[in-house]
Amino acid sequence: MQRLTIEVDFDRFPLEHTCDGEDLSPRITVRGSDAPYLAVIVDDPDAPRGTFTHWLAWNIPSAGEIPAGVPPEPRVSHPIRAVQGTNDFRRTGYAGPCPPKGASHRFFVRVWGVEKELDLPPGGGRARLENALAAAATGYGETMAVYSRRTAIETPPGRGTRT
Repeated sequence: MQRLTIEVDFDRFPLEHTCDGEDLSPRITVRGSDAPYLAVIVDDPDAPRGTFTHWLAWNIPSAGEIPAGVPPEPRVSHPIRAVQGTNDFRRTGYAGPCPPKGASHRFFVRVWGVEKELDLPPGGGRARLENALAAAATGYGETMAVYSRRTAIETPPGRGTRT
């Protein structure tokens, strides 16, 4: 399998790509793929109940990058063409990191090069995508970034409520 180089523009998720911000999908740079299509899975292996899937997308034309801000629609035509699955929030498209407050979690961005369009319906789940990738993927790469949500802002000593 061909090795792909996957990059995002950060090591720690900026707010705009999380549930605490705008929940916009990040820009993903992909190098080393000669396949005509890409598929992406973003997940959190540190979730309390096991790996939590934040994004499933496939049939993305391979153009060196997946742009930021892919709309959360089953079939996307702009800024790229893509088909998107249902994440573990039970929504279609990207849903950003949203770990419990105070916990730092790792989020993996996994990208496959794929030789042909995958015959999967929009809204499909991870298991179906992974099965299709097992038969059609020709390349793979991943990167990782972290995110932690702040705990409630604490009042400095001596500045509590007045009595």
